[in-house]
Amino acid sequence: MFSRILARSAGASAVGFTAFALNNYFTVQAAEVDYKAVRKAIADKLDNDKYDDGSYGPVLVRLAWHSAGSYSAKDGSGGSNHATMRFSPEKDYGGNAGLDVARNLLEPIKAQFPGLSYADLYTLAGVVAVEEMGGPTIPWYSGRVDSVDNKPTAPNDRLPDASQGAQHIRDVFYRMGFNDREIVALSGAHCLGRCHTNRSGFDGPWTNAPTTFSNLYFTELLADKWSVRDWKGPKQFQDPTKQLMMLPTDIALKTDAKFLPVTQEYAGNEAKFFTDFAGAFSKLLHLGCEKVAPAQSQFLGVTALASLGALLAASKKN
Repeated sequence: MFSRILARSAGASAVGFTAFALNNYFTVQAAEVDYKAVRKAIADKLDNDKYDDGSYGPVLVRLAWHSAGSYSAKDGSGGSNHATMRFSPEKDYGGNAGLDVARNLLEPIKAQFPGLSYADLYTLAGVVAVEEMGGPTIPWYSGRVDSVDNKPTAPNDRLPDASQGAQHIRDVFYRMGFNDREIVALSGAHCLGRCHTNRSGFDGPWTNAPTTFSNLYFTELLADKWSVRDWKGPKQFQDPTKQLMMLPTDIALKTDAKFLPVTQEYAGNEAKFFTDFAGAFSKLLHLGCEKVAPAQSQFLGVTALASLGALLAASKKN
């Protein structure tokens, strides 16, 4: 149904209905969902002094990102619809290591709101996390449906490989329909969280404020002198204090001639970064979802439907 849910807005309590089976692979959702209550339930889960840096927010952003980042504009496969990360093999992909923490955290919320699809829950959790950690308002539409099995699962080569450089980054993001500015904007999510040796193999946070959404990732990337860390793990970079790290894909934003000006812009203008990130992240979370909207357009106002259509159409042109 893709009813628009805007954070911090008066319309955040919109109620959604989904009662359409697109084919045999998908479940039918037929219940009212109080999205304002869902948002509060997610927000109430975020703070936990016993987890990482005191918040589950970063791992929920990663869950939303990885749920959506499998999309391919070439054939329309992948994306946040279907929530196939609940099943093997996708949940076992190396790039998704550790995301069981996020999925398990959200299970009580799914039980509390049985009419809510996992696909909507995973993406909305990322939206709420960004906003609760001080980030921008992210346009988000409900209406994703869940697969009953792993048949729609995308291949295990769709997510970025952090050990690679600029060309690899472009290959991954261009496949989804993003341009260079959007690539840099989405990379700014590395202001949050940290790497774990038992997940990605890499180690450490990008910033000294890993639970606050800001442009600090860009200022640190440009201001610090980054050297290759001498350790037994994969190649990564460290700052002079040896407390912060950057991945090879991060350093590419500083060394690539087209990425660098955008990186510099965001380092000097946090408001611009917030605006661009909100648009790019919203676009990411809705890739592959356009097939749901037409069947449920009666629940949408003309403006909302046109906005969603423009958002998804733009991804196919880039």
